[in-house]
Amino acid sequence: KIPVLDWDPMLLTAMNQRWYFTRETLHLTLLKSGFTDVWFQRHPKSSSITVTARPYKMREKPLLSIVLPAYNEKATFKILMDQLLAKEIPGIDKEIILVESNSTDGTRELVEGYRNAPGVVLLFQERPRGKGNAVREGLKAAKGDIVLIQDADLEYDIDDYDELLRPLLEWKSMFVLGSRHQGHWKMRQFADAPLTAAVTNLGHLFFTGLLNLLLGKKLSDPFTMFKVFRRDALFGLNFIYNRFDFDHELVIKLVRKGYDPLEIPVNYNSRSFSEGKKVSFVKDGLTWIWKDFKLRFGPLGYRRH
Repeated sequence: KIPVLDWDPMLLTAMNQRWYFTRETLHLTLLKSGFTDVWFQRHPKSSSITVTARPYKMREKPLLSIVLPAYNEKATFKILMDQLLAKEIPGIDKEIILVESNSTDGTRELVEGYRNAPGVVLLFQERPRGKGNAVREGLKAAKGDIVLIQDADLEYDIDDYDELLRPLLEWKSMFVLGSRHQGHWKMRQFADAPLTAAVTNLGHLFFTGLLNLLLGKKLSDPFTMFKVFRRDALFGLNFIYNRFDFDHELVIKLVRKGYDPLEIPVNYNSRSFSEGKKVSFVKDGLTWIWKDFKLRFGPLGYRRH
């Protein structure tokens, strides 16, 4: 049986200013009460919204799905993977969804070594289709209550997991971003290519400003790898992008669905292109402007009835 809640937000506010639901707080309330697959549908001819959901049995301990795409990361993969397996998070279980994209440097052979590791799910792609495609494959396989995206390099510190997860475990947020800025715009500092670092930082500022303008937000780092969210936030959304444009797509669609990202400072040690960074100015940066507009005004995904 699917419960259906109909309410008029304007009427609710007028009746009692102390009781005001946002989509995010209502979604959290329903999840905490044992309902999932939450979807909001605005009526085209009124301000009313219909909310649908279905009951589910909550786990005794929440499960965290760590989605880990890996492609040509031989130098760092095993170090990171062993850190992840050893990482303990009080009050939570974890699974690692490892998506390997047919590396040419020996990463695939390293991944094979974790085939029988407890809590590890291996997904092998026949060819590399981009980081976004690998993450999308991982999201489909994730069974956790909470999802965290993790790169296979060592730019980010997994000791930040505890603070990133805290707002979700305490039912205070649906969507958390790990901000790398901490008040300083020079996020990337490439010792071997300072000019490239400066251009990359300026590009980050430009696209952050564009995304904030389109969404009406004041985010400092929407393109961080550390995106952490309750898996139910993805319900009803359709993702199509395969490269680093998926970072834009995920943030824009989650914000448009009603989730206000909570930014938490994280540690960050940038690597340069010579050290393995894969984003391309030509394949990626030059397409992001029109894609951001398309994502902002295009369809979110599946329409629910």
